[in-house]
Amino acid sequence: MTSAALSRRDWSPFTRYRRSLWLLTTRDLKVRYSTSFLGYVWSILDPLVMAGIYWFVFTQVFGRGVGHEPYIVFLLTGLLPWMWFTGAVSDCTRAFTRESKLIRSTTIPRTIWVTRLVLSKGIEFAASIPVVALFAILSLWSDTPAQLHVEALWSLLAIAIQAALTVGIGLIVAPLVVFFRDLERAVKLALRFVFYASPIIYGIPDLPTTPIDFHFWAAFNPLTGIFSLYRAAFFPVELDWFAVGVAALMSLALLAIGVAVFRRTIRTVLKEI
Repeated sequence: MTSAALSRRDWSPFTRYRRSLWLLTTRDLKVRYSTSFLGYVWSILDPLVMAGIYWFVFTQVFGRGVGHEPYIVFLLTGLLPWMWFTGAVSDCTRAFTRESKLIRSTTIPRTIWVTRLVLSKGIEFAASIPVVALFAILSLWSDTPAQLHVEALWSLLAIAIQAALTVGIGLIVAPLVVFFRDLERAVKLALRFVFYASPIIYGIPDLPTTPIDFHFWAAFNPLTGIFSLYRAAFFPVELDWFAVGVAALMSLALLAIGVAVFRRTIRTVLKEI
């Protein structure tokens, strides 16, 4: 292959997009932790503290009747992907308002300003996975040890579906916040509701089926199917293929809607910021 061909390949639109995306993502991570003494620890401290609180409340105070043992592993397999989702969506509400001058002065695809937020939070999620492994290992000395199952491979599918879902929501939220600034606070309130409406502190089998079949309706929250894939690594009974199918379809639909909304609004957004 000639040097000219190599040059054209190196500067293809896809290659430039990929390089720009990675550059901005690593910049976000460096800025976030460069002035922090604890650095990586902060990416796991929040979900770890939350897991500790819920573990104490549901096992020591109320005598837990939901989830599976070891409950701390059960909690983390829901909380860690939740932190990826909520962190990325929250950051997307400020994707265009926080760095407006830089966005206007560059010619890279504007979708990068959303996808790099999802990617950076996804990297933090990946970096927190050893915490689950640590508690799973520690549980081996308890009466109810955590056992890793072959269903752990479905976590790769969960990551793909969650990435599509989060990018889709981000592409909708990011431009609309520029026109409706109150949407940023509305998103935060909605995320609080979604937290309790998602199987994080409880499992799908814990949902009642009478007089209303909450088990069925919960599947239309795409996070339900996604979290069931993650949890199947240690708790195969949590795997719900109906919820997974709904999650995949809804995530692809939201991604398509997000792309359409983004393309329709981006020119006006650039004028407004």
